[in-house]
Amino acid sequence: MLPSIDDGATDIETALCMAQMAVDDGITKTVCTPHIYPGVFENTKQIIHNAVEDFKKELLEADIPLELAFAADTHMAPDLIEGIRSDRIPTINGSRYLLFEPPHNIAPPRFEEFVFSLMAQDIIPVITHPERLKWINTHYDVFINVARRGAWLQITGGAVTGKFGKKVRYWAERMLDERVVHVLATDAHNIRHRPPILSEACAAAERFMSPEEVKLMVYDRPLATVMDTPPGKLPTPEGLLAENSQKKTKKSFMKRIFG
Repeated sequence: MLPSIDDGATDIETALCMAQMAVDDGITKTVCTPHIYPGVFENTKQIIHNAVEDFKKELLEADIPLELAFAADTHMAPDLIEGIRSDRIPTINGSRYLLFEPPHNIAPPRFEEFVFSLMAQDIIPVITHPERLKWINTHYDVFINVARRGAWLQITGGAVTGKFGKKVRYWAERMLDERVVHVLATDAHNIRHRPPILSEACAAAERFMSPEEVKLMVYDRPLATVMDTPPGKLPTPEGLLAENSQKKTKKSFMKRIFG
């Protein structure tokens, strides 16, 4: 949503329009998470903080009642932990939670080891849009394993509503049906194709789970990341509680899809 900082809003007019769309959809607080992608988007905590403060002034002047916090959609890099320690890379609102984006096209070597190294530093990776990664079909169990060990999984609202195609929708629906998702987010980038709207995704998610479970994904857990609430204070997604849960729910999902 922050203007002219990455591949999101291109100008302040677009950013304000996105903010108003979010408010109209019932969103009252959002975390601004521009990319930190070495060699592409060289953002830092200070750059993002300054952009958020400037945008808060614009929202106030435009009378748009949207609260802002900030983080970064942080790409996997060898110096990630050092960047967090040196205050160059922000966690979510300064909390123990880190928005963490794996490579999109190719499975990185020692991915599980990298995730566990973050957790060893008392950082909880919130892994963004695994359902959209091209390598999820061969590494699905890897994501389930790291989630069972304490990482969080975040899927994109548009993935559930089919805006990223049938294959992505399959993985999003399967993850919801297997109860392994912690957070459902907008991952908003613009007004038309990736808007800051969650109501449609919430309605779609309720085909797989109760409204109370959906609320955990779009309100309680996201707020916990901002407030630095210990993960043990919130319910763990049901599918991550027992070793045999994935197998049982997978069978149920396939049976429901194919009869």
